Amino acid sequence: MVDLFLNRVLVENNWDQDELNTEREIAGILENRILMLFFASAECQQCMEFVPVLNEFFKRLKDPAYIEYPKLLALIYISLDQSEEQQERLLKEMHKKVLFLAFEDPYRRELHAMFKVKDVPTVVVLRPDCSILCPNAVQDICHFGSDCFSNWQESAELIERSFMLNEEFDNLNLRSATDPVRRLKYKTEDDKRKKRWWKLWGTGKDGYKEEEEKDGAWDTERKGGNKGTWRRR
Repeated sequence: MVDLFLNRVLVENNWDQDELNTEREIAGILENRILMLFFASAECQQCMEFVPVLNEFFKRLKDPAYIEYPKLLALIYISLDQSEEQQERLLKEMHKKVLFLAFEDPYRRELHAMFKVKDVPTVVVLRPDCSILCPNAVQDICHFGSDCFSNWQESAELIERSFMLNEEFDNLNLRSATDPVRRLKYKTEDDKRKKRWWKLWGTGKDGYKEEEEKDGAWDTERKGGNKGTWRRR
């Protein structure tokens, strides 16, 4: 999957239209994912009518507002528009996490020929190894919605990993693997100290003095009579 777009520039359909142009960035967003290539044009009325359906499909599988763990899926718009203005018009209707190729990138036409796209809209679904899973999933998406992803996932033998990514740990106070053991140890020692203090409280000053002198933790200053004050070292 990564090889298909290696050394290419993918653009995110967000406000800033951020460019992904390094191998690490491309791999991070495409590796081990089912890839959907959406071939369409703003001139095509059917394409414009299909966009809301595709957006809903994509949101149900990728948007954290709908799903706790986004699915291993990526969607790239391959524009067949005749002008950049037409491409921008369609992109404004699409989800902000969709990727696309810049209008001036000739690779758009190469992909069009590579996958032998004859009609629009067309959604080519690819396995992570770039083999074709479905030559056109438009009808499946319209009829089954996000439920058809489970069939793709099974067919692609894709392993779902429901774990938080590294960046999601940024604000967490991480603990070491031995932390529960250490906390149990300190809790036990705290409990022992509490018991000792309660015992000393019950035995009075003489018992208190005797216990602390054994530990070498306290000094005694006698100031006459049986009264005494305690001074910590």
